[in-house]
Amino acid sequence: MSRRCAVSGRGPLSGNRRSHSLRATRRKWNVNLQKVRINVNGKPQTVRVSARELRTLKKQGAI
Repeated sequence: MSRRCAVSGRGPLSGNRRSHSLRATRRKWNVNLQKVRINVNGKPQTVRVSARELRTLKKQGAI
């Protein structure tokens, strides 16, 4: 299962981990995914949604 939001499509970001001596090694920031039940085409379905998108859906009244 990919680390991708089912609603917005947000995925992991990449960058560098920096040591005290400023040596760079690659690292990854994963998306904060939460399992939530929402209605998709009138049927309740469990989907993995990012925390930011969950907040937006609650504000819009979709959940």
